[in-house]
Amino acid sequence: LVDLAPRGLEHVFFSDDGATAVEVAVKMALQYWRQCERPRPEKTCYVALGEAYHGDTLGSVSIGGMELFHAMFRPLLFETLRVPAPDTYRTPQGVSPENVLEHYLGQLRQVLAEHHERIAALVLEPLVQGAAGMIVHPRGYLRGVRELTREFNVLLIADEVAVGIGRTGRMFACEHEDVTPDLLCLAKGITGGYLPLAATLATDAIWRAFLGQYAEAKTFFHGHTYGGNPLAAAAALANFDVFDQEQTLAKLPPKIARLAEHLRRIAKLPQVGDVRQRGLMAGIELVRDTSAKEPYPWAEKRGQRVCDYARAEGVLLRPLGNVIVIMPPLAITLEQIDQIAAAVERGILGNAGL
Repeated sequence: LVDLAPRGLEHVFFSDDGATAVEVAVKMALQYWRQCERPRPEKTCYVALGEAYHGDTLGSVSIGGMELFHAMFRPLLFETLRVPAPDTYRTPQGVSPENVLEHYLGQLRQVLAEHHERIAALVLEPLVQGAAGMIVHPRGYLRGVRELTREFNVLLIADEVAVGIGRTGRMFACEHEDVTPDLLCLAKGITGGYLPLAATLATDAIWRAFLGQYAEAKTFFHGHTYGGNPLAAAAALANFDVFDQEQTLAKLPPKIARLAEHLRRIAKLPQVGDVRQRGLMAGIELVRDTSAKEPYPWAEKRGQRVCDYARAEGVLLRPLGNVIVIMPPLAITLEQIDQIAAAVERGILGNAGL
């Protein structure tokens, strides 16, 4: 992992799922500020994006922004400052497409400028917010976030549980904008989905804050029974061997292009408000009114009905409300991408009762 990861991430803490990888990063960030060369124990708050999803453990839920999933547990959660998700489909009134990046980074700057003295870390899913409805961030946003966190002395935690390991067309999403976070969270694709394994990667500066004499008790006291399980680790090594042997990353561009070709056609359907893609992950948003970007009522299960139709054609997809999610395995063939797109298109055009 260290050899593959963005430069500077030289230390790895293993766990067993994505939520735990994020939980580890959140705890590491807090402990870092209490044990670093110039301690800042007042840094106990976090910043995260609107509609963020980082898992279902309490720390991960605290930084998450999915009201449907998290409202029940609010009494158990710690403080998190929230900035709007950088949505390029439903942009704020008066903000042009040319100014959208500047607008969202400006909002973040305001929060950091006001609260940086007490912020331990900013957490985000780089490039694409999956559970939020496949929101694709404007190009340059991740780089801008990294520069702002450095300016205001705030750690950056990149949650690449969903977007990492080739999903966006590069091994890591952060590579697209030449960003090295302070902490990087991985899971899902590490083993190709065969066994549970996760990892939190850290820079040398983070790691050194946990060194000391035994009596100082600077250890990161966190461990789960199956964290770094040898069998899962072997599966991960075998998975990366397959990446090398089959040249998985090198073979992605034509697959990404084929999916994009289909999405351009599907985007013209009258029920489709937006299509969003980064690499081999895409979302097709169904709307009642394309000009007003008015969504269908959630209870109508519009996305689910399309996915049900696709399943009858042998295609397994997942809806997120009105958004149809396409996240095929990286080993998919061009013909299988054609099959997925055809099933989705037929489902939208009327076979699911739209």
